[in-house]
Amino acid sequence: MNTVTPLLGLLALVLWLYAWRRGDGSHRRGVVEGWRTLRRTLPLLIAAFLIIGYVDVLAPQRLIQAWIGPESGWTGLLLSEAAGILLPGGPYVVFPLIATLYGAGAGLGPAVTLVTAWAMVGLLRLSFEIPFMGWRFTAVRWGMGLVVPLLAGALAQGLF
Repeated sequence: MNTVTPLLGLLALVLWLYAWRRGDGSHRRGVVEGWRTLRRTLPLLIAAFLIIGYVDVLAPQRLIQAWIGPESGWTGLLLSEAAGILLPGGPYVVFPLIATLYGAGAGLGPAVTLVTAWAMVGLLRLSFEIPFMGWRFTAVRWGMGLVVPLLAGALAQGLF
């Protein structure tokens, strides 16, 4: 367990107490909504963690080290950026997967590039970004978003 888990538990308790003190039954409704969300999300989480487990067991370490390892240079950064752009899912899926790759020999630079590209320029966001923000905004943001992950990865690789 990490330090965030108890803090989230404490926050949930504080919110429950606040809702209970309101006296309008919102403490019960909050629990019901939380369980609904869990039931809706649990299949995704189970599938994601099974995939991560299989990646951990089946991923050839030599291949990971060769493609995105500490000595992979700009090739590793570019491959990591492409993977980050294509990687679907939220943090519960992405961070355990990247941690598995990092544990299997991915370099710090490529791992930083992967996380940064996923966070900044995920391909799935285009379907929302273009209709709401327009082509110009999207092109400018993507132009910047394609540079920043590479710079972050290169700095991480070079400095640490």
